Amino acid sequence: MKKIIISAIAKNGVIGKSNGEMPWHSKEEFQHFKKTTFGYPVIMGRVTFETLGKPLKGRLNIIISRNKNLNYEFADTKMFDSLEEAYVFCEKQNYEKIFIIGGAKIYRQAMDTVDEMIISNMNFEAEGDVFFPKINMDEWKVTSRYKKNEFEILVYVRRNSNGNKN
Repeated sequence: MKKIIISAIAKNGVIGKSNGEMPWHSKEEFQHFKKTTFGYPVIMGRVTFETLGKPLKGRLNIIISRNKNLNYEFADTKMFDSLEEAYVFCEKQNYEKIFIIGGAKIYRQAMDTVDEMIISNMNFEAEGDVFFPKINMDEWKVTSRYKKNEFEILVYVRRNSNGNKN
């Protein structure tokens, strides 16, 4: 099972605001996100899910929260206490790939466990106080780039992975 981080990042590293707001709206980037993740499980933290307001269609929405009192009344959601529990569940379901979609805390937790990252580097700086974790280029290599109007997509693959997809 391939574990993939997907994120859009402003030039100044901003990915969001602590109140859950997205600091920009890019239809082109949203379309890329939907096309890439559609049909696959997406893993996110509670704040990210609550910001969305409802599950993303066409995907199993996996929410990570230690709050046992939360209970979302949606068919396409699962909740786990940890990222590791979500990974175990997805492995048992034999998913080909899963996407980690945020927020910052979940990205930090996932950074050492994912095989790939698909990053949309936006062509602008943004107001916000939530940042993507620093990418250690000793651990990652860029394998492809795609220019779009408002951003450039970089695909990162872990160095020395030797084809290991665990």
